[in-house]
Amino acid sequence: QVQLVESGGDLVQPGGSLRLSCAASGFTFHYYVMKWYRQAPGLEREFVAGVTIDGGRKSYADSVKGRFTISRDNRRKTLSLQMDNLKVDDTAVYYCKAEGMGTDTEYWGRGTQVTVSS
Repeated sequence: QVQLVESGGDLVQPGGSLRLSCAASGFTFHYYVMKWYRQAPGLEREFVAGVTIDGGRKSYADSVKGRFTISRDNRRKTLSLQMDNLKVDDTAVYYCKAEGMGTDTEYWGRGTQVTVSS
C-alpha cells in the first residue's frame, strides 16, 4: 500500500522556522521525483519545491527561494522541507507528492498544517 505521510506542521510566529517531513512507503522511493506543494484557504494548490531522484537538482517557487530548503534521504525514504524566516503568507496545508520518472504515476500525501501568525 502506497503511503506518503507528512508531519512537522505547527503554529509558528513570523520569522520562525519549521521542518516538515514526508515518510514514504509502498513504492520504490528512489525512482520518484519528490515535490512539496501547498494550499492556502480559498486558493489553488501551488508548487513549493522539488528535488530530482538523486537529490542533485532542486527547484523552488520564487516566493520561497532563499528561505526554504528541500532534501531527500533515499535510504530512509524520507523527504524534508526546512522552512526558515516564515511569513504569514506561508500559512497553508503542505503536501508531499511523488512523481514517477517517465510515467503518469503520482502519489499525494494528506498534508500537514502550517500556520504562521503572531
